[in-house]
Amino acid sequence: MALRLVQVNCKARDEKALGRFWAEALGWDVTGERPGATPVQPPGFVWPDPATVSLDVIAVPDPETVNDRVHLDLATTSADHQAALVARLKELGATAADVGQGDVPWTVLADPEGNVFCVLEPRPIYQDTGPIAAVVVNCAAPRAMARFWHEAMNWTLHEVSDDHARLRSATGAGPYLEFLRTADVNLGNRLHLDLAPYPQDDQAAEVARLRALGATDLDIGQGDASWKCLADPEGNAFCVLAPS
Repeated sequence: MALRLVQVNCKARDEKALGRFWAEALGWDVTGERPGATPVQPPGFVWPDPATVSLDVIAVPDPETVNDRVHLDLATTSADHQAALVARLKELGATAADVGQGDVPWTVLADPEGNVFCVLEPRPIYQDTGPIAAVVVNCAAPRAMARFWHEAMNWTLHEVSDDHARLRSATGAGPYLEFLRTADVNLGNRLHLDLAPYPQDDQAAEVARLRALGATDLDIGQGDASWKCLADPEGNAFCVLAPS
């Protein structure tokens, strides 16, 4: 049994505007808008795509204003590509962000609602990921987080240390999931992961399995929804969707 990482869920005050920003930023499309939700997916995307993690921008009345535990790293193929992408993102409404990064080769930006993300310098490891190189989670214990998420999704462990852990789908496609040791993890959860069981699997059984691995139930006011809200061992929210 295992789950698929199908999308990153992003809270927003204006989900349509933020969805348009991310569609332009990634070269993707806004597809099938639902009331209060703006899906952002690659051209030709078919749900659930085994090689792509999409983005779902969800309207909430009062999203957190603090820095988030989860952020996106964007891939580039050359120094010129990095510079051009940063310039284009600023034209779209992104702004420079200072998170104490100092003099680093990557560029830290914030989207129009203040969500921080990074535009990486060219790195060979990310050359086949698509526009999203990695979904990065700040945490206190990367080794423990890697164990939990490896068991949850059966993703391959590519690197594990006290400071950093990196996983990727066993298919070798799509972005990496990375855990970065951070001194202050008392951050918000404007972005979270949405997982889905495989069609032949049972949502309730998967949720029970995650609880046995250390997940806990989470009430975010979802009510009687088709998805189940949980928190991983460090309190990061995530959702288990119904099979599709």
